[in-house]
Amino acid sequence: MSPRTHPSQPPQPVPEPGAAGNGTGAGAGTEAGSGTGTPTGTGTGAKTETGAGAEVARSAASARADANRRRILDVAFTELSRDPDASMDQIARAAGVVRRTVYGHFPSRDALVTALLDEAVEAVMAAHAAAYEGVDDPLRAIAGAMLGVWRVTAPYRLLLSLAQRAVTMEGIRERLAPMHAAGAEMIGRAQEEGSFTTTLPPRALVYVLESIVFGLMEAVNDDVLGPEDAGRAAATTFLTAAGLPPAEASALVADVAATTAP
Repeated sequence: MSPRTHPSQPPQPVPEPGAAGNGTGAGAGTEAGSGTGTPTGTGTGAKTETGAGAEVARSAASARADANRRRILDVAFTELSRDPDASMDQIARAAGVVRRTVYGHFPSRDALVTALLDEAVEAVMAAHAAAYEGVDDPLRAIAGAMLGVWRVTAPYRLLLSLAQRAVTMEGIRERLAPMHAAGAEMIGRAQEEGSFTTTLPPRALVYVLESIVFGLMEAVNDDVLGPEDAGRAAATTFLTAAGLPPAEASALVADVAATTAP
């Protein structure tokens, strides 16, 4: 899946009505018998049409609900990136919906932040997997994965502290477990080939990598480091920490960045 982008002007909200009636009476589709008023037809055709109409109505209502949920997420991303303390009321007003609609999709602010985190995790996992695809050299795969992951996580970096409060680091790690397992395997290959000289086990190095990425996100948030430099800095710092000579690490990251630039 391609990483989702958050438009600056999300589509306008659409009403989410309750279940709509079909407008037919109980005797619809029957024929009155002569003299007694007793129905002589079964109305099967009319009932079938009514059922089809109800299904269309349900599909339309579901589509409207999905569109509003998407809009709320896009607006929440923008508002929370601008103001991490933005309330559900602020998000509802910015989305052009009533507060009840927001709570209908997300029962709490933490639930809304968690939904944004889950989208970020999905994009991160896809970028990580794409960087490993068809790459035999573990060092290039690791550098490419770090650069690719940074590209998709950079827009979410302002939501990091919110996500840590809503989900906790343990929850974030659980969501990223498949990526961490793949990363540990690739790091182990680099160690087996003698590219990394550190004696730390691969799983521990995954924690080092994670700390570097999250730490540099905070550095960018605090204007200590420019976002355009942070991706390469993260990859170079990790490769160096794992035992690759600094000059070699810098040259490798520069080459991978040049060949994988979007």
